[in-house]
Amino acid sequence: MKLKVVFLLTALTLASSACKEQFFDINTNPNTLPTATPNFVFTNALKTTTWNPDAAGNLLNVNELGSYWSGQWTQSNGYIISTTQFGYNFTNGDFNYWDGYYDNLNDYQFVIDNADANGQKFLKGPAKVMKALIFQQLVDMYGNVPYTEALKGGAVLAPKFDDQKAVYESLITLLDEAASDIKAGATELQANASYRTIFNGTDIIFGGNITKWAQFANSVKMRILMRQSRVAGRDAYIKTEINKIVSGGAGFITGEDVAVGGPNFFVATAGKINPIYDRWGYSETNARRALNNFPRITQFLINSLKASGDTLRMKRIAYAVGNENQSNPGTSTRAEIAANYVGTPFGASSGFLPGNTSAVGPSLLIRGQFNRPFVIMTAAEVQLNLAEAKQRYADVTLPNTAQAYFEEGIKQSFRALGANTAGADAFKGSKVVNYSWDASPDKLAAISIQKWLAAANLNGFEAWSEYRKTGLPVTPQSVQVTDARRPVRLFYPNTEAGSNTANVTAQGTVDVFNTKLFWDVD
Repeated sequence: MKLKVVFLLTALTLASSACKEQFFDINTNPNTLPTATPNFVFTNALKTTTWNPDAAGNLLNVNELGSYWSGQWTQSNGYIISTTQFGYNFTNGDFNYWDGYYDNLNDYQFVIDNADANGQKFLKGPAKVMKALIFQQLVDMYGNVPYTEALKGGAVLAPKFDDQKAVYESLITLLDEAASDIKAGATELQANASYRTIFNGTDIIFGGNITKWAQFANSVKMRILMRQSRVAGRDAYIKTEINKIVSGGAGFITGEDVAVGGPNFFVATAGKINPIYDRWGYSETNARRALNNFPRITQFLINSLKASGDTLRMKRIAYAVGNENQSNPGTSTRAEIAANYVGTPFGASSGFLPGNTSAVGPSLLIRGQFNRPFVIMTAAEVQLNLAEAKQRYADVTLPNTAQAYFEEGIKQSFRALGANTAGADAFKGSKVVNYSWDASPDKLAAISIQKWLAAANLNGFEAWSEYRKTGLPVTPQSVQVTDARRPVRLFYPNTEAGSNTANVTAQGTVDVFNTKLFWDVD
């Protein structure tokens, strides 16, 4: 009994002291880094944009789904057919990219909010560019999304949803702010060597080249403008914004793709190699992953490339049947002639095994190349967006002709895929429709089809978005589906419906086959 009394008195004493000195205050979030500086957060945010193992994979998984629904990839018959992807049997419990994207956005917002106080103002502009890019993709997946009340932490636990068109306009404003911040950051970096050292080590996209961030901002802005180019009543607004970009003088990304990482970023250690290589290619020891047998190039894409004589890109987009030659990485096991490239009908569930169909090719996967950068925007897309802008709005102040931008877009696609760019030049003046400018009666259709092609293997989500915008090219329906319905957007995820119920409910009933985004006018 005496021991019990002593124990109780001791416990009461400790409890009393806890009230005064928070002795037992151990409820600290171990995932919170109160001393993190913006530069470290920014580097990790760029990596997380491509791949977030704690969420749904961010761009890695979004591009995979887009590659399927744009008609470029399907699966081999070495696996049970995925009815969520190829039969469109999905619910709000599938394809939750929402949580990972907003988690990533919180990191960029942290950089924006804390850059000034930490003497790193030069990071504000790049962080705003990435914020705009991620929000653009969220709108293109879900339509109306939280924007004005989002990213405020505990201050707003149930943010309202903003109209998707209004979000797009806000992103243009955000990119204008980014351009101003980048200009100020360039002056700051030029005057301070220590700042340049920090930025060079932080920037895993451009290696500290602030001018390229300004060009990237303009390129993202052009994507957002061209995404809504078919919406009635938007022409004057779009033309004004394009002319503002041109007058700014920074230009656009050209001659290279915007990509995260590189030879010194990804290393041959588990969890630290390029996530595309890790998922569909090989391990850090170059052992082939089981999922290397999963994605297959569609019959439609292979046959379209053959019919157009575009075999140079075909041989970079796909491997010949038999897949990659393990003794000679980057080449096919079978002879690389057109007859040995065999596509799989979209959604086919039998008859197309891994060994007799064309796998994803060397433009994406080569054994031993674990350290390739992760592409987030291609120079080809930028040039083809410029081609569309000039073709639609002849009086905008873009300096080149629509034809020049179009032909440069095809050339940049060849370069990005690793094909000889002389092959692109060979299409100039040819009689191949949608390749030769003069031979293409519908110039806008040719531009759209080339945008779709340029995204193959590199940016599946943009391929799907371009397909939804124009309906081009006309791809076959999944063989798992008996009607003409195709997804035009995603459901709001059940996680958001559970935590922000009233605002999700206020969006009305979402029909993923008929509730189109504002820029999807057909």
